[in-house]
Amino acid sequence: MKLHWLGWKYGLLAIGLVVLTFLVMDFNNRMTELRRLNGKQEEVAAEATNLMMTQVYLKTEIAFATSEGAVSQWAYEDGHWVKVGDVLVVPVEQGGATPVPTPAPTPTVIPEENWQVWLSLFFDKSSYIRPSSP
Repeated sequence: MKLHWLGWKYGLLAIGLVVLTFLVMDFNNRMTELRRLNGKQEEVAAEATNLMMTQVYLKTEIAFATSEGAVSQWAYEDGHWVKVGDVLVVPVEQGGATPVPTPAPTPTVIPEENWQVWLSLFFDKSSYIRPSSP
């Protein structure tokens, strides 16, 4: 009878440990999911902040573009308009003067000796290669 009672206790203990193991594994899975979702939340929050800043910038640009100052700035700088009483000055190139193109110098390649190439490959030091003279 005593042996039967000990088996019953150990059976309940084994079942309890199995249930506890499954609970710990479930808790671990939930914590992993929580960390993943927190990282995703931070990414989305950063993207939302960036989009809100872009929206504020664009609203500021729209407000400036529809203002009187932007219209007059465009008219004077890009539209080449003048007010009544202003004198429009357009720079004109001098006739007959063409710029002379300057030829670009072509670099000459001086071949290195075979032992210098191998030495620079093995030791990775360009100081072993003697400088080329022009």
